Amino acid sequence: MEYRKTGASGLELSAITYGAFAIGGTMWGGTERSEAIKAIHASLDNGVTSIDTAPFYGFGLSEEMIGEAIKGKDRSRIQLLTKFGLVWDGSNNGKGEFFFDAEDNGKKIPVYKYAAKANVVKEVEESLQRLGTDYIDLLQIHWPDATTPISETMEALEQLIRQGKVRAAGVSNYSVAQLQEAQQSISIASNQVSYSMLNRTIEQDLVPYTVANNIGIIAYSPLERGLLTGKYFKDAALKSDDHRNGYFGQFDAAKVKAFLEAITPIAAAKQATLSQLVLRWTTLQKGITVVLAGARNAQQAIENAAAMNIDLTQEELAFINQQLVFVS
Repeated sequence: MEYRKTGASGLELSAITYGAFAIGGTMWGGTERSEAIKAIHASLDNGVTSIDTAPFYGFGLSEEMIGEAIKGKDRSRIQLLTKFGLVWDGSNNGKGEFFFDAEDNGKKIPVYKYAAKANVVKEVEESLQRLGTDYIDLLQIHWPDATTPISETMEALEQLIRQGKVRAAGVSNYSVAQLQEAQQSISIASNQVSYSMLNRTIEQDLVPYTVANNIGIIAYSPLERGLLTGKYFKDAALKSDDHRNGYFGQFDAAKVKAFLEAITPIAAAKQATLSQLVLRWTTLQKGITVVLAGARNAQQAIENAAAMNIDLTQEELAFINQQLVFVS
């Protein structure tokens, strides 16, 4: 495993970081608590020291399970990354920016983006309790909130850092302009954004800016929520309440399938899975600090961590990139 510094924060994260969205269950067809905890343990046992979550993931369940999984372990060897700014429980009293209706057990739950200072402080206290810790290594706004000045949100982060409840400040889904504004108030360690073989738009402006300004990029959805594993072109099926039934529709399935078939020989030569090859490729891209990889059981977690053992030559990387031209 590699450990990489995140911006100017001094925070070191494992290049493969455990992504805890799916274990929350909401939007993912449910979860199995015992298997999720085994997945976290397997990650920690195989060099993954960083865990990324959010209150929204399972409406608190993801954070709770992480708290249970790390209980009794050496906290100084684990980096906890969480977020704030998505409110679903009505505590925002109608304030903020409506985001979408989440589905939970057949019930629609309105979710708002809300990053006012008081709400940030409130959410952090709740996250600390669920995680069973007294500090968060990296705290990130989940999505930009158009109704709250960025300076107000960053003021909350600055206060929490002074209090020792947060080690470093990050953002998620921020544009270059939003990053520039945030940096006027506080040093930003990282920006967590969607990035994959099929979604490389950040290479145009965000990557050059973050590289020039020493800001880390945390890449989420590198496997496009399982599409790039190849298993959904075989016999894997999705539950009816899994959001990926609609999510996968944005891609040209025939082109993606052909691409995966083209790079399969490289994976086979490395005695690796397609998932491992895709994850390793992502960690090698310019400006990418760490890559989030979800796992719902121990075997998946072990495989994700082992992706860092793959060596890719310049010729192999060039071939993969050449094949990607036909997917876009």
